[in-house]
Amino acid sequence: MRYTGLAIAFVSAWCFAFSGPMAKFLGEAGLAPLESVWARMAGAGLLLLAVLVVVKPRALRIPRSRLPFFGAYAVMAVAGVQALYFVAITRLPVGIALLLEFMAPVMVVLWVRFVRKVRLPRAAFVGAVVAVAGLAIVVEAWQGLRIDLLGLLLGLAAGACCAGYFLMSDSFGDDVDPLGLIAWGMIGAAVVLLPFSQPWNIPWEAFTTEATLGGHTLPVLGAYLWMVVVATVVAYILGVNAVRRLSAAVGATVASLEVIGGAVVAWALLGEALGLFQIIGGLIVISGALLAQTATAKPVAEPERELSRI
Repeated sequence: MRYTGLAIAFVSAWCFAFSGPMAKFLGEAGLAPLESVWARMAGAGLLLLAVLVVVKPRALRIPRSRLPFFGAYAVMAVAGVQALYFVAITRLPVGIALLLEFMAPVMVVLWVRFVRKVRLPRAAFVGAVVAVAGLAIVVEAWQGLRIDLLGLLLGLAAGACCAGYFLMSDSFGDDVDPLGLIAWGMIGAAVVLLPFSQPWNIPWEAFTTEATLGGHTLPVLGAYLWMVVVATVVAYILGVNAVRRLSAAVGATVASLEVIGGAVVAWALLGEALGLFQIIGGLIVISGALLAQTATAKPVAEPERELSRI
C-alpha cells in the first residue's frame, strides 16, 4: 500500500505543478493573482460538487459534529495556503516565499512528533530537512537575503496552513468522505476569498481570448480548465488519498516535488530555463523525498488512528 501511496503522491505533485504555469497564462490575459485563485477554487468546487450530486450524493453529507472541521479545512487548508502565499510574494522574492511555504514538511514532522507524540523513524526528519535544503537551492534563496519581517511572517503562515492541509487530510475518520471534504473545502475557500478577490471585477472577457508565453499560445479558457480539472480537482483528490495511505509526515515531504515539477513544466511550456542550481537542488529534493518514504510513520505503542487527530 505504501508504494501505491507514493505513486499517487508523485502524480498529485505533478498535477499541482501545472497550477503556476497555467495561472501565468491567465495573468497574461489580464487576471490578477487573487482573481485567478478565486476562479480556480470556485470553478473546481462547483465542478466537483456537480459531479458528486450525480454520482455520489452521500459524499456531500456533513455530520453536524464535523462542521468545525470542514470550516477549518476550507479556511486553512485551501484558502489560507493560496491567499497568504500570494500576499507574501508582494513583499518577498517569489523564491523565498515558495521556500517558506514548503517549510510545511518540517512543520508536519515536528507536529506529529511533539504534539501527536508519534515516534517517527529518523528518515522522516532527515528527509524533510534534506528536501527543504534542496528547495532552498532550487529557488536560490541567497538571492533574497533582505527579508521583510511581515513578508516572512506571511510566508511562514502560508507554510503552516500548508502543513495544516496535510495534517487534516490525515486526521479525519470514516464519517467524512474525502471527495465531499474537498468539494466543500473549495466552495468554502471561494466564499472566504470573496472580499479579497472581488470576482465581480474579474475581466471575464479574457476567457474568450488567447495568451502567448514562451513562444506557446493557448486559449485562456483551455488553460483555466486545465488548471481547474488537472491542477486542482485531480491534484487535491490524489493528494488527500496519498496522505491517507502514507501519513502526513511522508506525504508532505513527497509533495515538495511539486516545486521541481513546476520548474520542469515551466521549462517545457514557458521556456523558463533550468539553471545548474535548479538541477542540483531538484536532485537533492528528490533524495529527501526518497529518504522520507522509508519512514513508516507508525506510533510505537499506541493505536495510530487514535493518535492521528490534530
